[in-house]
Formats: sequence, structure tokens, C-alpha cells
Amino acid sequence: MTVERKNTLRQKIGHLKIKNYKFERVENFKYLGVILHEDNNYQIHLQERIKNVNKTYFMLQKFFKNKNISKKLKLILKNTIIDKTLAYALETSTLTKRDRKQLNIFERKGYRGILGPVYDNEKENWRILTNKEIYAMVKKPTVIETIRLHRLRWFGHVQRMEENRIPKRVLCMNLETTRPRGRPRNRGQDEVRENGSIVGGEEWQEKLYDREEWKQLLRTARNHRILHMPMEWMNE
Repeated sequence: MTVERKNTLRQKIGHLKIKNYKFERVENFKYLGVILHEDNNYQIHLQERIKNVNKTYFMLQKFFKNKNISKKLKLILKNTIIDKTLAYALETSTLTKRDRKQLNIFERKGYRGILGPVYDNEKENWRILTNKEIYAMVKKPTVIETIRLHRLRWFGHVQRMEENRIPKRVLCMNLETTRPRGRPRNRGQDEVRENGSIVGGEEWQEKLYDREEWKQLLRTARNHRILHMPMEWMNE
């Protein structure tokens, strides 16, 4: 498989032959639970992950609707199974505004199913919880916050590696190519720089080399929800 934004080499490259072995050329394949596509389209993997997590959510419906089980225990189960499965490997991707909206909507869907409706005394009827009410009741990092924290933790881990390690060489690699016309795509390192400065200040790139200090900064960011950005979901 050739990963390329422009369709210039795909038609020229056929199957790969090494001695007596033949490797079929494919448009995408799954590796360690992540779908890799030839045009680097992460939307396919995200949709597949939401689909699989949605199946898991409906398999647990009997548990979530059981009135004999406390909401606290249901939220623990959601965090352990649903949220961790949903956020798996997304720290290595660059999420667009549309991707973040999809993840937020799916997350709130699970919370509404667990927390249930509330009674409105003014209108004298039952209604679903608003976005603001959900996050005020849950008081835990959203899935987007979790992905941002995982990305910063992973970035610090790679930066502390030796210079000859392959992950660090790939992360610091500059491809000799030019960007296409139009507005440049938001890159993963752009989000890392933005979130890193929020968590660690102007000298965050020096702080990440101290493993314990960086770990403490991320823990503080999680507990105090420093990366919480309400504007992302207030208008959804």
C-alpha cells in the first residue's frame, strides 16, 4: 500500500514481489486495530471505531437500564469499556472539528442513556439533559480531553527516546515535498504545541524531558480539566 495524498503513484505501483512471495496491493488494511488507508484518510478508522463501540454500548443496554444498579457503577463501566475503546489509538491522529463533534455526540448519547431524563418544574414535564448539565453532573474529562492528554503523554515518551530510535526518527522526520494549494491541514504536532503550552507554559518543551515532572503536569491537567474547552460543544 502506498500512502499518498495525490493519486500519482498508485496507478503505477502494482503488486510487490520478493523472491517467490507476492504481496497484493490494497487500498487499506487493519494493523493493531487501526485501519490504514492509502490516502491517509483517518475518517474510515474513526467511523469503524464508533460503529464497533456502538455495538458494545447496545450489548450493555440491559446493564445500563437496570434500576438496581447505581449510576456510579454504570459510569465506571462506561469509562472502563466504552470510553477507553473509543479513544484507542486516536492520540496518533489529527482530529478535525467534524471528528471532535462526532465523538462528543456519541459520548453524550451514552451519558443520557445512563443518567436518564430530568423533571422540569417550570414546564411540568420530563426532558433530556442539556450538554452543560451532563458535564456538570459527570465532572470527568471528556473523550476529547482524554485524547489530548494521551497525545501529550505519548509525545513526551517519544521525545525522551534516544535519537536513533525509529519512533523518534519518524516523528522528527521532514519529508522533502511541498504542500498542495489551499489552507494547510492542521497537523498533529500543531495540536501538541497548542495543548503543551496550555499544560506546561512557554517552557513546556524542556519540561517534558523530565518524566516525573511531565507526568505530574498531565495529572494536574486531568484533575483540574485544564484542556476542557466548552466552546467545542456549547453550539452542538
